[in-house]
Amino acid sequence: MSRALPSLVRERLTDDAAGVTSVCTAHPLVIEAALLQGAREGRRVLIEASCNQVNQDGGYTGMTPADFRAFVETIAARVGFDPSRIVLGGDHLGPSPWKHLPSEDAMRRARTMIDAYARSGFTKLHLDTSMGCAGESSALSHEVVAERAASLAEVAEAARADGQAPVYVIGTEVPTPGGAQHALDSLVLTRPEAAFRTVEAHREAFRAKGLEDALARAIGVVVQPGVEFGNDDVVVYRPDEARDLVASLSGMPGFVFEAHSTDYQPAAALDALVRDGFAILKVGPWLTFALREALYGLDAIAQTLSPSAPEEGLPAIMEALMLEAPEHWRAHYRGSADETRLQRHFSFSDRIRYYWTRPKAQAAVERLFARIGERIIPEPLVGQYLGALAPAVADGAVPARARDLAIAAVQRVLTVYDEACRGD
Repeated sequence: MSRALPSLVRERLTDDAAGVTSVCTAHPLVIEAALLQGAREGRRVLIEASCNQVNQDGGYTGMTPADFRAFVETIAARVGFDPSRIVLGGDHLGPSPWKHLPSEDAMRRARTMIDAYARSGFTKLHLDTSMGCAGESSALSHEVVAERAASLAEVAEAARADGQAPVYVIGTEVPTPGGAQHALDSLVLTRPEAAFRTVEAHREAFRAKGLEDALARAIGVVVQPGVEFGNDDVVVYRPDEARDLVASLSGMPGFVFEAHSTDYQPAAALDALVRDGFAILKVGPWLTFALREALYGLDAIAQTLSPSAPEEGLPAIMEALMLEAPEHWRAHYRGSADETRLQRHFSFSDRIRYYWTRPKAQAAVERLFARIGERIIPEPLVGQYLGALAPAVADGAVPARARDLAIAAVQRVLTVYDEACRGD
């Protein structure tokens, strides 16, 4: 049986379910898939942007928080999803994009960023000030982290848009964004005493700034429950190993755990996470990984359907883009030329996701959809190149059209999360 949730979590995020999926992406097809699924399930959809994706300087998406909100709401309008049912979140809001600068400068920019998030109506804010800046230790004390987080909450409280006041998530012991770059046999779970100290330090820092009202809306704490993925392997959640951490949640009334990097966890592991109190499950790379699988499969189908009119394949186009601008993958992949080529396209860390919004990539995907058009793809080709979707096509649940299949590939992953979050 799943844990009883604090009322604020139920009311604001979970729609009285046992948990909620946090869709961490800026890909329009993934967002469309999530909104369509939310409409079908009759629930709200939580969509989050990270500080590196979206900030006052544009991030790697080129979008400010206001731009991102407009971007999501435009998709919602197109698919007929009520925008009031969208919860927008900001992830890792803090000095991370500017940690190469002195802390005073980095935190000034972080305050400008969270001001923009709050003014744009983002109502779930993860305060992450854990990283040392220029000249500082990489690991800061609980007190310094909490004081900096409280300074961000102070800005958010002053800047918040009309409507609901934001809820806050604190804590920073998370897997490396985008997947591990170290041996996964060295994974260390958060110690219960560290989780307690994180919460207490933030309570003290919020109170010192007179932020009792904001403190009452601090609902989640990020911990490392023992989940992680690398380029080609996944560490699966082990409830027995997390027993002490899970038990500590009872000493933090009003809080739930938030689990990052839950991508690629088996259904049983996601079920166990929700049951153990990890009510907020973040997923990102798995969604774009599933989309990439579908797009590459559709590319192969297009080549098979029209062998007399060959076009440059989508993988070749994406490879050229990644080689032209290697900054998003070079530090993450190791090995020979062949090994890094495979990782660029097929790694669980899915660094290729940084390239889909580039104009050349967008044009290539649109050409692919146009090439197949509204044609019903023969079931044998679906089975050959998109095998995971073949049963849904066979029973009529998914039309065998290119765009429908791409959306269904993402929703297949989201369904695993929805089932876990229902806590049945």
